[in-house]
Amino acid sequence: MTDLGHISSFLVVFAKFSDKGLFLSQTCYVEEIIERAGMKECKPCSTPVDMKSKLAAQEGKPLAYPTDYRSLAGALQYLTFTRTYISYAVQQIYLFMHDPRESHMLALKRIIRYFQGTKLMGLQLLKKENDEVNSLYRR
Repeated sequence: MTDLGHISSFLVVFAKFSDKGLFLSQTCYVEEIIERAGMKECKPCSTPVDMKSKLAAQEGKPLAYPTDYRSLAGALQYLTFTRTYISYAVQQIYLFMHDPRESHMLALKRIIRYFQGTKLMGLQLLKKENDEVNSLYRR
């Protein structure tokens, strides 16, 4: 086994070390999803979910190409590793994988629009140098 130093990326998750700790991001993967969805020039939105409307199973016309919906939904699920707060929004999209409708695709695209404005966000893991906390792990 060879020590190659600090990890820089693993399975499209990029790692950046600093004095504060470790920052994990999937910026390139987010850009890839936006491009795959054909939304490179889309306007960003401030939240991943529209809180005013509820998705229903039989609402709207069925999608002509449900495979596109399923592929994008799977890609969004992989983003929950570094963006845990979108788990609810992605779970709502997953409820309709068997029979996606136009309204479901609009909800999925809203999540992508949210990512358009938050590409650089990620998960910050902070160093903790508190002896009280460390002593809990020594027992």
